[in-house]
Amino acid sequence: MKRASLATMAVLFAANFFLAACSGGKADPKTEAPPTPTVEREQDLNVVQVDHPEQFPLATAIEHISTSQLTVTGTVNPDISRSVPVISIATGRVVEIKARLGDTVKKGQLLMRVQSADVSAALSEYRKAVADEKLARIQADRAKLLYDKGAISLNDFQTAEDVENKAQVDVENTTERLRVLGGSIDHPTAIVDIVAPVSGVITDQQVTNAAGVAGLGSPNPFTISDLSNVWILCDVYENDLANVHVGETAEIRLNAYPDKVFTGRISNVGLVLDPTLRTAKVRVEVRNPGIMRVGMFVTATFHGQKKETRAAKRAPQFRLPPFCICTIATGFMCLRATRNSGVWK
Repeated sequence: MKRASLATMAVLFAANFFLAACSGGKADPKTEAPPTPTVEREQDLNVVQVDHPEQFPLATAIEHISTSQLTVTGTVNPDISRSVPVISIATGRVVEIKARLGDTVKKGQLLMRVQSADVSAALSEYRKAVADEKLARIQADRAKLLYDKGAISLNDFQTAEDVENKAQVDVENTTERLRVLGGSIDHPTAIVDIVAPVSGVITDQQVTNAAGVAGLGSPNPFTISDLSNVWILCDVYENDLANVHVGETAEIRLNAYPDKVFTGRISNVGLVLDPTLRTAKVRVEVRNPGIMRVGMFVTATFHGQKKETRAAKRAPQFRLPPFCICTIATGFMCLRATRNSGVWK
């Protein structure tokens, strides 16, 4: 028993000594440090090594002189000078609408009908004026007959003539008022026909069926615009305004038709900047071939007047055998060239 206890104590002592040696030892920094990085130095900084150089073919650059370009975005808008509001002077209720927003209308085409109490009152005044003028004319004729026979005085005859003249003026005034309101003496009715003053496209509509029309003080029922010429309104940052000048041309590309290029003229550069975006409105006038619609997004390119030198890729050259005559046929023309120097440029 005594020998077993001594053996156990010896084992415990050895274990404690081993643990103390492990915890108190110091690590070798050389063995635990990361490997030293290797820096590869290249003398020519223009040389770059890639894994697959065959994917990057070499191209010859040539000098190309061109003007600076500025590309901005914008929208298609109607020409305000070609936009005409459709108004109704007579107040009343809309009983029928014959046109809608986006319709193409002709001058004189019926747009809507309005039932108006103003027209009804003007028609009543016109009829009263006509009746008064008729009575005044009969009295003037009777007064002339009596004056010729010496039955009445000259003063009475002149008074009858004055009443007839005033009655004629009342008829003319009531007729003109009825015409201004949209009525007609040939077709006496309280329904007024509102027609298109010009030909174009309805770009705004502020009226619906059974709605009320308040005359000149209300929003215009319709707005008709001639879209044969449109405005392109672009936002140009203030740092780029020096490259845009009135009278210069701009290339316009529609997002809907990116393969078509239109040419417009800069007619105005806004004098007021947007305080949030720091941009100015630039207006470009463009002839509409019929595919431009109000609200379309466009891209406008402005060309500056200062020429700059740029790098461009040389066009590929075709090599032909000596003294060869070749004909290249395209969809629109045939090009014929003769080679004597070894290179067809």
